[in-house]
Amino acid sequence: MVLYIGVDVGGTKVLAGEVTRAGTVVRTARRSTPGRRVSVASVEDALTEAVLDVAAGRRIAGVGLAAAGFVDAAGERVMFAPHLPWAGERVRERLSRRWGAPVALDNDANCAAVAETAFGAARGSSSALMITLGTGIGGAIVMAGQLVRGAQGMAGEFGHMQVVPDGRNCECGMSGCWEQYCSGNALVRFARAHLDPGPSILGDLCDSRPEQLTGPMVTAAAEQGDPVAGQAFAAIGEWLGVGLGGLTSAFDPELVVVGGGVSAAGDRLLEPARAALARTVVGAGHRTPPRVVGARLGPEAGLIGAALLSRSARWAGSARSARTARSVRGVQTIGAGDYRAGVIKPRRRRPDRGARGSS
Repeated sequence: MVLYIGVDVGGTKVLAGEVTRAGTVVRTARRSTPGRRVSVASVEDALTEAVLDVAAGRRIAGVGLAAAGFVDAAGERVMFAPHLPWAGERVRERLSRRWGAPVALDNDANCAAVAETAFGAARGSSSALMITLGTGIGGAIVMAGQLVRGAQGMAGEFGHMQVVPDGRNCECGMSGCWEQYCSGNALVRFARAHLDPGPSILGDLCDSRPEQLTGPMVTAAAEQGDPVAGQAFAAIGEWLGVGLGGLTSAFDPELVVVGGGVSAAGDRLLEPARAALARTVVGAGHRTPPRVVGARLGPEAGLIGAALLSRSARWAGSARSARTARSVRGVQTIGAGDYRAGVIKPRRRRPDRGARGSS
């Protein structure tokens, strides 16, 4: 069995998984990421623990790394990560040596977009935006079936568009960024600020200690009808729709796919977003807004897309994995072996060089 592993590295967790050619995740391992204000080594130790847990002693054919940060156009470095300590780090090369396997590196939202376009909610769509709501906001752009990366590989960083001048301080060093008003952190901030001091479902879940409140608690409370939790999702959904209105004006996509942990709330989040998008997009009332749907692959989308990228990189026969998966002029051709002419779709059946089986 040829083993390909995808790893999704976010601001609070590492999720690694063995992924088959058909995009099925068959084994996972999770670790906590210690945050931005720690050493790079501690983050990469957590990554390594998760990868080795999934490998379980088997030889690794390739690893795809979906990083919550700005990845350079060559797919070699994480130039900056608002919620992680990487800054100009040669992550791909270092981890490839450490794991003894080819490593492909890309932004986490790009990887999620690849997976959702190949196997999920964006399958069959030629133009789509991917929005990932987790600790912050990630984004990716698919146009004419291609993943648009930009001149420096950093397109789609929607979470750090300024939406409120002189607004809340952001981890990126700026202020008023979209993710400060629409993200997992923003959801928890709203719920903590409005937590009823009296008995409530939300209060019971956190033992009436606002500092103990987490995103999953807010989701669970909303499902049980807690009014504050419901208001939190309505507020976050409103901000999501306002941001999508601006993005729709810029890109005019056919579809918007919303993923990440916060999207588990489903229509509690998406309905207010759809309403705000329809109201705020330029030309409202004279155009049809894009469909806004939840991601189908859930929290595993990033690691599935990363594993797909690792397969394409290995087919190209080079340990310089991500370089073989890029074209010029800022458009990502997700892998010469796996995706023909840069179109994001699974390749036709073709045997893997040097191996007869496939996982």
